[in-house]
Amino acid sequence: MQLTPHLSFNGQCEAAFKFYERCLGGKMFMLAYGNSPMAKEVSPEWRGKIVHASLSVSNGELAGADVPQPEHYQRPQGFNVLLSVDDPVDAERIFHALVENGDVRMPMQKTFWSPCFGVLVDQFGIPWEISCEAKQTA
Repeated sequence: MQLTPHLSFNGQCEAAFKFYERCLGGKMFMLAYGNSPMAKEVSPEWRGKIVHASLSVSNGELAGADVPQPEHYQRPQGFNVLLSVDDPVDAERIFHALVENGDVRMPMQKTFWSPCFGVLVDQFGIPWEISCEAKQTA
């Protein structure tokens, strides 16, 4: 069994996943509506939008798509994508990469559960928590 977050976008899925690939590395796959069996189910101007994207990073995966009907898009709420990183330097780097043109909700800082933890909303409206899983020292 594998649990994979699936993110919805209002036409920015391709840009978002290219951004995530640049920030996180990994291997990406994307399929546009126009190249899928759903091509006739979306408007002609929406056929270049993404019906499925995935980014495989380490032992996890992130998936996403543009909603088939833009008027049904709802801004994400009620969750954060939690990214656990082993190295505090990598956690800081990833946090600062993901927050480009976004908003910091909690700056990277030491907490009682992590030597390096921060919360942000990226430029595509996706909320993230970046947590370093390295052992804390007293």
